[in-house]
Amino acid sequence: MKVLVVGGGGREHAIIKKIKENKEVSEIYALPGNGGIAADATCVDIGAKDIDGIVKFAVENKIDYAIVAPDDPLVLGAVDALEEKGIPCFGPRANAAIIEGSKVFSKDLMKKYGIPTAAYEVFTDMDAALEYLDSAPIPTVIKADGLALGKGVVIAETREAAKDAVKSMMQDKVFGKSGDRVVIEEFLTGPEVSVLSFTDGNVVVPMISSMDHKRAGDNDTGLNTGGMGTVAPNPYYTAEIAEICMRTIFKPTIDAMNAEGRAFKGCLYFGLMLTPNGPKVIEYNCRFGDPETQVVLPLLESDLLTVMRAVTDGKLAETEVKFSNKHACCVVMASKGYPTAYEKGFELTIPTDISDKVYVAGAAIKDGKLVTNGGRVLGATEVADTLPNAIKAAYGLVDKIHFENAYYRHDIGARALKAKEC
Repeated sequence: MKVLVVGGGGREHAIIKKIKENKEVSEIYALPGNGGIAADATCVDIGAKDIDGIVKFAVENKIDYAIVAPDDPLVLGAVDALEEKGIPCFGPRANAAIIEGSKVFSKDLMKKYGIPTAAYEVFTDMDAALEYLDSAPIPTVIKADGLALGKGVVIAETREAAKDAVKSMMQDKVFGKSGDRVVIEEFLTGPEVSVLSFTDGNVVVPMISSMDHKRAGDNDTGLNTGGMGTVAPNPYYTAEIAEICMRTIFKPTIDAMNAEGRAFKGCLYFGLMLTPNGPKVIEYNCRFGDPETQVVLPLLESDLLTVMRAVTDGKLAETEVKFSNKHACCVVMASKGYPTAYEKGFELTIPTDISDKVYVAGAAIKDGKLVTNGGRVLGATEVADTLPNAIKAAYGLVDKIHFENAYYRHDIGARALKAKEC
């Protein structure tokens, strides 16, 4: 069986490593992949947003199944285009991927169907947004409407910071057309939880919960990033909260999308805040999270490809999705200076005896050697019977990996450990 995976980051590497466990798989192609992924799949230099190129390759190489992992190609209709050529896919069609592609759409959907989320206002005029901020409660949250590589959200602690965020999005166009509309949102408090879920448009099966660490520096300081590490499961996400989320958020969201004629099939990511007034949705993603995938999939005991095909075929209700009761920790190693300016091209050394636990995000092959080629370079993940042991083991992996200008947080999992003590 020939499988194609669209994307080229750590998330895609985690998916590919898990897909390789299926004995039916004879070939895995990654478009475009990266230097690290090349050890586990055939990388083809076709960009994730080159929909025509992806479809042409899939048809010519008689691909049996495609997995579209990143948000951009999903929103651009990669699944629609592949399915039109008779290639079954994992991932939502474009009319469902809009749940991430437009924050205005997702907020309006939640309001219409009574799904708990923060209060908000939408603006297309910058002056109106700035005037609103003169009296809006502070802190507040400013969001660019469209995709922005996970960086289109600003938590503004002051009125001045809020106005600067609006100007950078709407006037300076730091996120391009994604900032044509902005959402100004109520600031919620409480622990954050990420819950990825499999859904075939009818049934929704949540995966193990996780806790992301977005800030660049220790003790949650510094700039927001795409994620500096994760642990799973999230200790704040109890069985009681999981039941509330299924009843008030997960199933209502699937039902709402169906009611809108936008059936969602694939991985729907729920970014949640456990507020004093109950769980609320911070954001939806139309795909696996990164780096959440790097701790969730290692805990999946069921065969990933089998589950994905069940999602595609609408047979999720008949398919076992089983996770272990162990713990996982992923520490992201980045290039010093990330998420702003950083150097790349440094030789990257990953011992072969730990390579199965390392998910490469930003690397290339140069003169036969693996070199750094991105801000987030890799994620090192360990699984253990307890969270402290998983954290200790993950940092043990980090100690064995080397590249110049390496940077990582030293406190991944510390918040989770404190929560377990409460």
